[in-house]
Amino acid sequence: MRSAASAGAVIMVREATILVRRLKDAPFIRNVLVVMTGSAVAQAVGFALSPVISRLFTPADFGVLGSFGAVTGVIAAIATLDYSQAIMLPKQREDAGMVFLLSCLVVLVVALVCGGVCLLFSDWLLGLLSAGSGWLLALLVLAVLAGGLNASFQAWCVRVKAFKSTSASQVVRGLSSNGLQVGFGLADAGALGLVVSTVLAESLASLSLLHRIRADLSELLARARWARVRQLAAEYRDFPMYSATQNLLNALSVGLPVLLLTHFFDIAVAGAYAFGMRLLGAPMNLVWGALRQVLFQKASEMQHQGRRLSPLFVRSTAGLCALGLAPTLVLGIWAPHLFAWVFGDQWRAAGEFARYLVIWLLFAFCNLPAVLFAPLIRIQRALFFFNSILLAMRVLALVVGGLYLTALQSVALFSLVGALMNVVLILLVGRELGRREGQISLTDLRDGVVALRAE
Repeated sequence: MRSAASAGAVIMVREATILVRRLKDAPFIRNVLVVMTGSAVAQAVGFALSPVISRLFTPADFGVLGSFGAVTGVIAAIATLDYSQAIMLPKQREDAGMVFLLSCLVVLVVALVCGGVCLLFSDWLLGLLSAGSGWLLALLVLAVLAGGLNASFQAWCVRVKAFKSTSASQVVRGLSSNGLQVGFGLADAGALGLVVSTVLAESLASLSLLHRIRADLSELLARARWARVRQLAAEYRDFPMYSATQNLLNALSVGLPVLLLTHFFDIAVAGAYAFGMRLLGAPMNLVWGALRQVLFQKASEMQHQGRRLSPLFVRSTAGLCALGLAPTLVLGIWAPHLFAWVFGDQWRAAGEFARYLVIWLLFAFCNLPAVLFAPLIRIQRALFFFNSILLAMRVLALVVGGLYLTALQSVALFSLVGALMNVVLILLVGRELGRREGQISLTDLRDGVVALRAE
């Protein structure tokens, strides 16, 4: 019996070694690591400089940056009308190129409309941003333009598997953003310095991607068939109708906490929340940014080949949950002390917020496959209604908190609502995949490994 058990253990170790080697050599894993390397460099620099930046700016400064980011995020959510996501869907490269041009054209139109709105409603927007500098409105338009083009450029790079370019753009964004923030902080530039740093970093990242795709862009413009562009715009109209609208709703629900916390409490409370989200979102975005590009490309390729997506969905969702569990437990216990020790005692409130925010962010971290697979199986209409309900529940949580609870209790309630709704989203997409492909079972965890390997 003992020899049989020993032999079994040897076999298990050998199989595990083979599996690890295959995963390491798989194009999917290799591409994830390529993209993640650039993000890791950027995030490492950001973490290293965060204790410096936190001492150069006040919570109120970060409150203005948070308000600016909330407004920009809402507009950026519809900057491409989500045609950038549709770039992956056409089987023919030429059609994909036409969708790419459509996405860029939409960005230019949205930026022009944004500029007109800023001119007409400047006083109201400056009040919403809790700032008195008119330069913020010009930066708002530039941020929308740079962010929209960046989304379009990244989508095209993913389509052509130029993952090194997307990785390099993350490095450019991270290094320039944090370096500029330190410089503006030393110059005592305040909230305006934070905003300028963010917008310039996004612009430089977009220029980095443009350098990579300019040959493709020139070719596509030379061969553009605008009648075909209009046909593709109509064919993928469900993206602006439902997907872009749901992105707008989601951006509203994510950005509203800063604006409502400012309204019900003060700008410093909103700044503490924004700083906490900035720190918690950095490692999350490291994995999300890398996996989002590669997973979407892989899932689109599998769909074009007529293969089942369920194993990949289950495997990636479970893997993200396992990856995020340990950091969630650590921050849930020690976040206030860590924030005060590393960033200064003025940021202890941000740590208190972070203790509860990690609950929401854990499940938001796990729902990446659900977010990516939804447009592939074309259930944007269902997600539109889901995000409408999500927005209503988040607004209700913040309003109830603002009227009857403390700032900390309001953030905790908001976080619990977000966690619950993310679980619902994962189950919703998983159920639809199961209905279309057959019931998802635990064997899909094993089959998911196969889905990650090259044919």
